Amino acid sequence: MRKNILITGASSGLGREMAIQFAKKGRNLALCARRIERLEELKIQLLAINPDIQVSIKALDVNDHDAVFAIFEAFRQELGQLDRVIVNAGMGKGASIGTGYFAANKQTAVTNFVSALAQCEAAVGIFREQNSGHLVTISSISAVRGFRRALNVYAATKAAITSLSEGLRIDLANTNIKVSTIHPGFIRSEINEKVEKVPFMVDTETGCKAIIKAIEKEGANSYVPTWPWAFMQLLMRIAPLSALAKMS
Repeated sequence: MRKNILITGASSGLGREMAIQFAKKGRNLALCARRIERLEELKIQLLAINPDIQVSIKALDVNDHDAVFAIFEAFRQELGQLDRVIVNAGMGKGASIGTGYFAANKQTAVTNFVSALAQCEAAVGIFREQNSGHLVTISSISAVRGFRRALNVYAATKAAITSLSEGLRIDLANTNIKVSTIHPGFIRSEINEKVEKVPFMVDTETGCKAIIKAIEKEGANSYVPTWPWAFMQLLMRIAPLSALAKMS
């Protein structure tokens, strides 16, 4: 069992709900995010759920790449070792390319890929020293194909995360380090709370239960919730562009 779990972007959305569900399972948690006050509130809630677990919290902006390495190592020192790191922190800013929103698109690209790379580097460096660990990257169903408008850059970053994770699996195939990539479908969270019309949307708790189930299986690629996304991802790979346009 992976006892000590680090989750980035844990102050809201999927990260927060994953922390709650892992607390119910009796796991020790290392939680980081920019908003430390939210983490402080979450820590109180988690210890109320399960007073027998250890919960460590730290402020972290994942775009401060030097801090990523320092914070991950600090968590490792506090908990003794890290058994699983969930690279979850991300954002969904952006707009159609060429419409004057380069700054927002760049911010999404850096946060979702370059900063995710920093998290992977820090985590796998620790795992190599320990000779064990489970890296989990949170990608998206949008990684399967390109998307338009606000999802254009977001989808590209998630495709990059999926590819990076697969390369890591190849690199670490003969070690005790596992790499899993989770591709959530449309799950209601803070990042998409203003989006109204999307297919097969589920609430945060339902979506995270599916995510946790997939994480615990430690498979390579999971599309969650399994219905309909395990089927839909196959359909999306062969769908014409006109059909993809209706999904974004």
